[in-house]
Amino acid sequence: MPDGRSAPDRQAVLAGYATARRTFHALLGGATPSDLARPTSGTRWTNQQLLWHMLFGYLVTRVLLVLVRGFGRLPRGASKSFARVLDAGTRPFDVINYLGPCGAVKVFGPRRMGTAFDWITGSLARRLAKESERDLARGMHYPVRWDPFFKDFMTVADLYRYPTRHFDFHQRQLTLGEGG
Repeated sequence: MPDGRSAPDRQAVLAGYATARRTFHALLGGATPSDLARPTSGTRWTNQQLLWHMLFGYLVTRVLLVLVRGFGRLPRGASKSFARVLDAGTRPFDVINYLGPCGAVKVFGPRRMGTAFDWITGSLARRLAKESERDLARGMHYPVRWDPFFKDFMTVADLYRYPTRHFDFHQRQLTLGEGG
């Protein structure tokens, strides 16, 4: 791998998914409607919108895995150019990234979010189990301005780690159970 790290400890990644799944259900299960409607700390979202965004980190990982499989077979310059184009579009991305959870929570209530979280973490776990070491080492360049956890170059192994890091970061911004 370009950064010298070995492939992910699959059990550690799976344990992270399981912990996030338990945490997500506990957060949803313990939240009242007023808790979910409360603003978060450090974002413009409500708790429910941020919970959706945390789920979305896992959902987008599936798309990123598809992209890296394609770009990982091309010369690195192809993904570097693609990442630069995406970085140039950071402002529209930020708007879409903000508005997405605002609309999603109108369709996905807490119960559906919990079901989706179980499905996506299970799907990622099954995919990880099938990955070869060669596949885990494939990588591409990413738009580093889009997410603080995107690095200039990330491997498939890095992508499997990504959603739980994203989840853990945003969990600290929730204000569930803090009173009104």
